[in-house]
Amino acid sequence: MAWPNRHSLLPFLSWLPRQTRASVGRDLLVGLSGAILALPQSIAYALIAGLPPEYGLYAAVVPVLIACLWGSSWHLICGPTAAISIVLYASVSPLAVPASQDYITLILLLTLLAGVFQWLLGLLRFGALVNFVSHSVVLGFTLGAAVVIALGQLPNLLGVDLPSEATALNSLTSLFEHLDAVDKPSLILGLGTLAVGLALKLLVPRWPSLLISLILSGLVVWLWPTLFGQVKLVSAFTGRLPPFSPLPLDLDMILRLLPSAVAVGMLGLVTSLSIARSLAARSEQLLDANQEVRAQGVSNIVGAFFSGYLSSGSFTRSALSYEAGACSPLAGVFSALWVALFAVAGAALIAHIPIPAMAGSILLICWGLVDHRGIRALYRVSRAEFLVMSLTCVATLLLELQTAIYAGVLASLFFYLKRTSQPRVQHGREGDEDILRVGGSIFFGASHYLQVRMQRCHAPRLVIDARQINFIDYSGVAMLHQEARRLLRQNRSLTLRRARASVIEELRKLEGAEKCPIRFED
Repeated sequence: MAWPNRHSLLPFLSWLPRQTRASVGRDLLVGLSGAILALPQSIAYALIAGLPPEYGLYAAVVPVLIACLWGSSWHLICGPTAAISIVLYASVSPLAVPASQDYITLILLLTLLAGVFQWLLGLLRFGALVNFVSHSVVLGFTLGAAVVIALGQLPNLLGVDLPSEATALNSLTSLFEHLDAVDKPSLILGLGTLAVGLALKLLVPRWPSLLISLILSGLVVWLWPTLFGQVKLVSAFTGRLPPFSPLPLDLDMILRLLPSAVAVGMLGLVTSLSIARSLAARSEQLLDANQEVRAQGVSNIVGAFFSGYLSSGSFTRSALSYEAGACSPLAGVFSALWVALFAVAGAALIAHIPIPAMAGSILLICWGLVDHRGIRALYRVSRAEFLVMSLTCVATLLLELQTAIYAGVLASLFFYLKRTSQPRVQHGREGDEDILRVGGSIFFGASHYLQVRMQRCHAPRLVIDARQINFIDYSGVAMLHQEARRLLRQNRSLTLRRARASVIEELRKLEGAEKCPIRFED
């Protein structure tokens, strides 16, 4: 048995020794920029997930360290994300009170299960499985999740206490019923934070607009207590490194959380690999998808035991790492270490962040989640894929979020099978020959369509130009044999012209080369 080499077990040994003082210094500064961006985002995402704010910081430490050191991408930075957070909240909030200790334990257990699922996919080299979740499904889910998150934050923006609802429609209905209870100072502060953040994003896009707008809102509350003194603030917490969290392995609860863990684990992998591939194409890096999948799994497994809830690739932080000139994954490692330093030394500052201001910041994040350019491009390129995106978005608004992901995947597969079940067939007539030029594989979904096209031909010789047939399965083999025997009974013949050797071999297996009723020509 061949033992794995040290680079497969410790992949960071392949790039870490090559670092220089200059590259390490550069990555240290890039990591600081990433941490400044990650701080307000991580706190906001924790609140979306129904967790205390410190758990967002914990999720941006250990999982990020593991993913950067064991991953394949130079620039992929992981951590908590809005889409993952809303799925976690939707999955666990019916089982426990948000922010309670039981709720936190369930979130971390779900993270562990998702991490094990991801790790097994990478171990079995099933990294390509994430390709079954099409980009249109991700676009639709992200659009729907942005709407769900925004609706969930409106009560905080308005200063209204409302119970959580199962669907976006119920949340909107409940909000309209309580409009008379709106707290005007909270609304002013929330809208002001949103306006400042939007202005900074448009005028100085490279500045940490979220962080600046939150700092300004905290100063306003502190300097103007007569108007904003009653506005709710983010709960304070004790500054410390991510604590160890033992997880109860209750079989009944594991089985209950497993469907959500698979859905959110797959969503995290699709997001991470999509970001990693796009950045690898720009940096001309060779990406190992299976290694990246394993790294994502290990990061969530280890992270769950250190209070880090499910993390995946973050486009904003990863793009910042690339554009700022990160030299290696050390930039992500330093980013996690900077966040850990803040979690210890700056925890008291978080207690000065107003809840309405955080809600305004989250609304700005929701707007940034929507890929307007991608949606317009999808509409121009493929109406079927646009329909898949729309169905996924509607399902996200009306159904449980993990169910919406599965619905989007099934819709995407349905349209793919529908498209491939009708291969391109061109018909021509030459003398006593009907010639069918088939472009596509002959598999169980396409064999009936091709059979119907063959039965419409009435020339003495039926010739299939098979140059573009790459694959044939048993259903296709059986169908061609059946049609060849039918033609023989009519004193006609079936000929495959210029077929690939692999296709001929499959066709001759059924009855043996000497009994095959199909003729072959070069």
